[in-house]
Amino acid sequence: MTTPEAPAQPRLAAIDVGTNTIRLTVAEVQDDDTYRILDEEREMVRLGEKLDRTGRLSDAAIERALSAIGKMKAIADGFKITELRAIATSAVREAANGRSFIRDVARQHKVNIEVISGEEEAQLAFRTASRHFDFQGRPTAVVDIGGGSVEVILSAGTAVDHVYSLPLGAVRVTERLVRSDPLKPKHWKQMKDEIDRGIRSVIRQPAHRAELMIGSGGTFTALAHMSKFQREGRHGSVQGYVLTPAEIIHLLRRLRETPLEARREIPGLSPDRADIIVAGAVVISRLVRGLDTQQIMVNERGIRDGLLLHMISELPGRSAATQLPLAGNRIEWARHFARKAHSNERHCEQVAGLALQIFDGVKNRYDLPVSSRDLLQAAAILHDIGYLISHSKHHKHAYHLIMHGDLPGFTPHEVELIANIVRYHRRAFPKKRHENLAYLAGPDRRLIARLSGILRIADGLDRTHSQSVTGLKIRALRGRLRLSVDAKSFPEIEIADAARKADLFRKAFGTDIELAWHPVRAQSRSNAAGRSPRLQVVAG
Repeated sequence: MTTPEAPAQPRLAAIDVGTNTIRLTVAEVQDDDTYRILDEEREMVRLGEKLDRTGRLSDAAIERALSAIGKMKAIADGFKITELRAIATSAVREAANGRSFIRDVARQHKVNIEVISGEEEAQLAFRTASRHFDFQGRPTAVVDIGGGSVEVILSAGTAVDHVYSLPLGAVRVTERLVRSDPLKPKHWKQMKDEIDRGIRSVIRQPAHRAELMIGSGGTFTALAHMSKFQREGRHGSVQGYVLTPAEIIHLLRRLRETPLEARREIPGLSPDRADIIVAGAVVISRLVRGLDTQQIMVNERGIRDGLLLHMISELPGRSAATQLPLAGNRIEWARHFARKAHSNERHCEQVAGLALQIFDGVKNRYDLPVSSRDLLQAAAILHDIGYLISHSKHHKHAYHLIMHGDLPGFTPHEVELIANIVRYHRRAFPKKRHENLAYLAGPDRRLIARLSGILRIADGLDRTHSQSVTGLKIRALRGRLRLSVDAKSFPEIEIADAARKADLFRKAFGTDIELAWHPVRAQSRSNAAGRSPRLQVVAG
């Protein structure tokens, strides 16, 4: 009987034993110190139920937790992990029988749980936020809300100013302050006042306002999922999802005025979180108000991501790993993604450069939004990543890779636009009946068609992957656009392929396009004796 081979790359597992939920992530480490998720598991065990009143973990909660951890250990072992680390937060930290629970876990499942402090919890939340988000030098609050506590990190740029741990987790506040369902006006006022006092008693006078809030934890993701469903009528990733203070207030009003059974039916809200969502949302709302926050961005990653990043940094020989882009440099993250997919970097950069030249030549005439330039560039850099799976239908494979990939700096909506621009860089035209476009608004679909049309021509202009085209110029003529192609010698294959692929551009912009070759000056003398220096193909 042969023993299965160990995986080529290190595999790690992280378990977060929270007051409300226990979560597992199993990940495979990549050469650049990122990781890809192999499996995830979560169970809402309510380990901290009644803890605030009794000071102990209940026998029933302990049994649920032991069962969940045993299941997660078995899943992790199945992936032949290199290392497993488990951390516990406020419930185990505060419970009189917390150490006894830890001993039970070690004895039954051979899992050693490390109880971390509120400050260590905050540092893990900050680590994941600073990896995936660009603070842009703005005063920022990184907030992680769990079942028992809320960690708040105030920072200026990426420098930590203050760290606070507040005993205002969603389960704790629910048990202590939810006195009616739905909340009666007097109970609503009592809850607000009590939470405000709790915030002021710890944070007191904030060192500075927090213009941006980056939030992790189940309450933030639940609010984002609700908002996304209201806006778009569907579910999906909420990594980087943006909420406004007004939306938080609107969602909170709906939640606190809706009875529990009806809350369980709200699209985007998990039924098993319906009983604690009001308390969690009130805490977020009062923090947003107290810190004068203008924008809230959601971090789905949570402290398990921070733990995994820390574990990776401790692996032998990781100091020589490739330097990752800064969170704010989103185009570099697109390049990083493309390299991981083993794309032809020279070709993709050539296509991106040509696409941007076309974009700049038509943006004013057709009122293309300036913000879409980055989307086009990222799509061009990523347009061939589907070859990682197969040549056939690589445009469709690329769509799914981008939708489920990691592009820090781009919002979920922007990621979806990029994925669709790549999806239509070849073959079919975008159509509303396509499943991937059905939920997008008309302006989004029109923008995808236009940017995909540009990308098709740019891709055609490097058909031989030789980077022979050295520049482009766009000129508006009556009823058509002339695209002048600079090259040392006649790029016959490139111009023919670009003309063949110009059909989507023509339809999306409502104009014909003419491709003309203009030899660069260094070759003009030799060309004068041979073929014409003005060869053109009209796509129309």
